[in-house]
Amino acid sequence: MNTNRIAHVAALVGEPARTAMLLALMDGRALTARELAEAAHITPATASRHLGLLVEAALLQVQQQGRHRYHRLASAEVARMLEGLMQLAAPQATRRVATGPADAALRTARSCYDHLAGRLGVAIASHLQELGAVQVDAEGASARVTPRVEAALRPLGIAADALTGQGGHRPACRPCLDWSERRMHLAGRMGSLICRHALDSGWLLRGAGTRALAITPAGAVALRDWLGLARWREVAGD
Repeated sequence: MNTNRIAHVAALVGEPARTAMLLALMDGRALTARELAEAAHITPATASRHLGLLVEAALLQVQQQGRHRYHRLASAEVARMLEGLMQLAAPQATRRVATGPADAALRTARSCYDHLAGRLGVAIASHLQELGAVQVDAEGASARVTPRVEAALRPLGIAADALTGQGGHRPACRPCLDWSERRMHLAGRMGSLICRHALDSGWLLRGAGTRALAITPAGAVALRDWLGLARWREVAGD
């Protein structure tokens, strides 16, 4: 057992600003350095130095998406370690970091290129994983469609063979970090197919000059019946 390594990790976690940043990531989201600086009440420059140390120690990992760099816990083991420390320490309220757009409509459902994002997109991705239709690797970097996809999509009126009919070099399924929820939604041919079907079916409506998608009454019924009431309440913000 490497006692020096244990002491190093303990020292990193034990610094209050770094502790605050780690705890802000315990809900599974990925946050920018500026957002983590706000959570820790420190300057972005100071946060950057702290984050570099946490990444170097493999407590955090960095995900580049476009021009943004997001930080998240490196593994479930790191989360379990922090949870154990939280149980040992006196209960403290952890302030949730506000992320993404302030516009409630954008947070509920929006287009992300040609696929669905926001709470609706994240709920769909979670549901497909729960059904075993999509499997995501431990790092959240890649995903694959399983044979269970046919049964998963059938209630929506989507034929699974439509995934192969789209052709091209795009992957059938790709994880995409959600801007507002900081959890995964699905891109690739799968994401595009579900988005197009929802729009063609009149379940979602595009707004003028915005990426927000309005969920119609018919869409609310169809999506609620498929996702289940508990997950639908998360989408609706109830």
